[in-house]
Amino acid sequence: MKVTFFGAAGEVTGSQHLIETDKLRVLLDCGLFQGRRAESRLKNETFRCQPKELDGVILSHAHIDHCGNLPRLYRAGYRGPIFCTPATADIAKIMLADSARIQVEDAKYLAKKLEPGHPSLEPLYNEQDAAETVKLFETLPYGQWHELAEHFRVRFAEAGHILGSAIVEMEIRERGVWRRVVFTGDLGRRNIPLLRDPQLVDGCDVLITESTYGNRIHPATSNLQAELLEVMRRTIERKGKIIIPAFSLGRTQTIVYFLNRLYNDGLLPKLQVFVDSPLSRRLTDVHRENMGTMDADVRGVLRTDPDPFAFGGLTYVASQQESMALNHRPGPFAIIAASGMCENGRVVHHLRHAVDDDRNAVVIIGFQAEHTLGRQLQERRPTVRIFDRHIPLRAEVAVLQGLSAHADAEDFRWWFSNLSKSGRGVGRAFIVHGEAAGAQGVAKLLDDVCDEPPTIPKLFESFEV
Repeated sequence: MKVTFFGAAGEVTGSQHLIETDKLRVLLDCGLFQGRRAESRLKNETFRCQPKELDGVILSHAHIDHCGNLPRLYRAGYRGPIFCTPATADIAKIMLADSARIQVEDAKYLAKKLEPGHPSLEPLYNEQDAAETVKLFETLPYGQWHELAEHFRVRFAEAGHILGSAIVEMEIRERGVWRRVVFTGDLGRRNIPLLRDPQLVDGCDVLITESTYGNRIHPATSNLQAELLEVMRRTIERKGKIIIPAFSLGRTQTIVYFLNRLYNDGLLPKLQVFVDSPLSRRLTDVHRENMGTMDADVRGVLRTDPDPFAFGGLTYVASQQESMALNHRPGPFAIIAASGMCENGRVVHHLRHAVDDDRNAVVIIGFQAEHTLGRQLQERRPTVRIFDRHIPLRAEVAVLQGLSAHADAEDFRWWFSNLSKSGRGVGRAFIVHGEAAGAQGVAKLLDDVCDEPPTIPKLFESFEV
């Protein structure tokens, strides 16, 4: 069996890993690279996994850095099944349609800047590609084995990262011997709002694990709620705007859920809050439809509050005109808008109008990849580049890490320890989806679990296992 890492190797985005046996070729995830435009374009437009020759794709969850290049894979000729959980299919359908729209709009925007005679710039894919891609989805419930072939079966376990996210368990027979492979996807945290905890699974011959926060300990979410409240109070006193860049999927729903809880407890200051993302609104509806699969805390809230994603003073912004009007509205008020790394979407426009005013606050609540606007803000650079302009950063920047949906070092230690309890442990471990410090942190945690020293693969590197 051979494993090749075509993405998220030595970095955090673009998850894509190929498993090859003497009979099958299966791709784990097919995400978009995110970061510098030219570099990302080059990585996203070309596949080395030979799409037409793939027998299947297994999708761990619907974040765009895990599913976002599936329509490009379709455009390159892939027509096989894409296995995922039902909630992932519902979310990915929305996410891919939105991503396709962005691809088309970006191509049109960049075309206006091309010099005469420059070859036209095509979008990575369009909405038709996305619509055809979702027809390939085959949904599998958690805990049920599915035979991709007589020598390859797959089962999903709860990953606790976002709604529908899955740990992928595979049993693969090669040359008469069954081997067990586990792919964490993005492993979630314990005891965070909305989601059930990650499920423990048995040891395996091959482990492919993410490592985003493998060298850190997250603050408790209760601390974050208090910190968010303090930022709001400070900004209200200054009569400023609170800009919260948040991924439309998962992060926005969690922030709204927190604010709803503060509202129900009588702690939320009187403040207009706007969720400025049509995508977030659609994804919140999917969360409403799946509240029965969420954690005990949500079920407790539902006893007295029929909608934990709504409260007095909260408005879901629909039109572009309403969004633009917010840039000229006097504070105080709060805007939650995508994207989470501030690379595109309506939040970029709000930041352009807000970052040079010291009355305002920007709340960074998640991982910010290198070279993104979000990373510039997180590092509190004197100026930030927005729409090719260098704008002074005078607004308060509050970095609140407690909301990360990724496992931290303690979560990894807890989850890895179970791999040895069955007496099996891990034969070979590969550490992906992390920058160097996170990957090395996970490697240390795995030292006592693995038969061989853990491997941090490089991009395009292959291994016989």
